[in-house]
Amino acid sequence: MRQLADCAIAHEVVIEIGAMPVLVRTASPEFLQILENRYGGFVNPSAQPIFEFNVEIVPPGRITDEEDLSVRFEDGRWVLERGDFRAELDPVLRCGSIRQTANPYSIDAAFRILHSLLLAQQGGLLIHAASAVRNGRAFLFAGVSGAGKTTISRLAPPDATLLTDEISYLRREGDGYTAYGTPFAGELAQPGENVRAPLAALYLLAQGPENRIEPVGEADATRAALECILFFAHDRELVERVFQSACDLVRCVPVHRLTFVPDSRVWELIV
Repeated sequence: MRQLADCAIAHEVVIEIGAMPVLVRTASPEFLQILENRYGGFVNPSAQPIFEFNVEIVPPGRITDEEDLSVRFEDGRWVLERGDFRAELDPVLRCGSIRQTANPYSIDAAFRILHSLLLAQQGGLLIHAASAVRNGRAFLFAGVSGAGKTTISRLAPPDATLLTDEISYLRREGDGYTAYGTPFAGELAQPGENVRAPLAALYLLAQGPENRIEPVGEADATRAALECILFFAHDRELVERVFQSACDLVRCVPVHRLTFVPDSRVWELIV
């Protein structure tokens, strides 16, 4: 695995998402500042890392010939490639390296892939969904692009805490699921709050002429959940685990179809 020279590693930051801290090392103080600004409330210097990343900053330009994202397992390591970065993750040693330019978007992608792999092994999920906490309970709002995730986030009442308007983070805990805030932002262009709450319901978003809620059967709910799950690796065993996690989710958590107009009164239906 490609590593930074020991003498060059001078700067560290621990970024904790979903109660899973990752230590990032870099020789660049400028990139360290980018990370601290980007991840803000998710920086936790006192957390004990469960994974470590060494980041090598290179001049602007293509890092690999991969146009699209490639995630593959070879020689005991996960290899992540896209035009703007190349990373290797060792699941046994719990460490990795990444070559990229000095921007937060490349390591953002690497973080999402890393967390999707960690969650898959634990029965958790990354979901293309907005989420918020109200009255101590979390609610997910899932849908494809344009379904209204950002809109319903903007309409949230003052007593709701936004976890994300783009990518929701679920961990299996006991008989249910806990939703965590993430720094992965959508159109709102702001990170969620670094808090967590038990998941109370999953709403499948649809925009329409009126506000209404309809129950969704288990089969339809499972299909809809699978369409919204973020998983990047072509690994049969982990894909089967993710499929099982989607089935478990819709059995544990009520799933409704939420049709709404862009009006804050829609939140009166969310209980």
